[in-house]
Amino acid sequence: MNLTPGSRRPYNELAGTDIGRLAGISDGIFSVGMTLLVLSLGVATLRGTQTTELELWSYLKGLGTNAFVYPVSFMTLGIFWVGQGTQMSRLVRSNRHYAWIHLGFLFAVTLVPFSTALLAHFPMLHVAVVEYWLNIVLLGFMLLAALEYGVRAHLFDEAGLEEMVRLVRGRIWLAQAMYAVAVALSIVFPTWVSIVGIALIQLNYVLAPRIPFLDRF
Repeated sequence: MNLTPGSRRPYNELAGTDIGRLAGISDGIFSVGMTLLVLSLGVATLRGTQTTELELWSYLKGLGTNAFVYPVSFMTLGIFWVGQGTQMSRLVRSNRHYAWIHLGFLFAVTLVPFSTALLAHFPMLHVAVVEYWLNIVLLGFMLLAALEYGVRAHLFDEAGLEEMVRLVRGRIWLAQAMYAVAVALSIVFPTWVSIVGIALIQLNYVLAPRIPFLDRF
């Protein structure tokens, strides 16, 4: 924007332009969210020094679902942390709209510990599975919204932009489609089938095996 002598630059053109601060708050919220996930494992309410080895062992075995959901959610946050970092690594500038879209994405990140605890304590209830899935949907589409806005606002490095957009966009849509299918399985099968399905999708994106078609995203 060219300013004429004596004119003032609007505040909104200055706000949200610091890429470093956006990256800083993102890493901070992700690290706190990943740490809070462990609370889904619960805290033993046994009798301290009067607890027997058998009682403690029974308690630990009772953590089954909690202990399974915890690493699944850790992978969830890890996948989205990597995804956000991939997008932001191509930024050459930012603005307030892009910053607020990412704050919306980070809002979804802060919900993951709650969604994890809900699923860990009520794994057999469809509401808990659907709520967990909706949290993943919000994460994915806020990240997609940031991408689409950044492209329109010319915030990314133009070198290799077309390929980056194609890959990121395709990865988000494909992942969300697979999550939706996994959750839909709970309509016919027990909810644990959906939970395992989500876990397998996460493992696919963490391990990145050379699976035809999937390895292109």
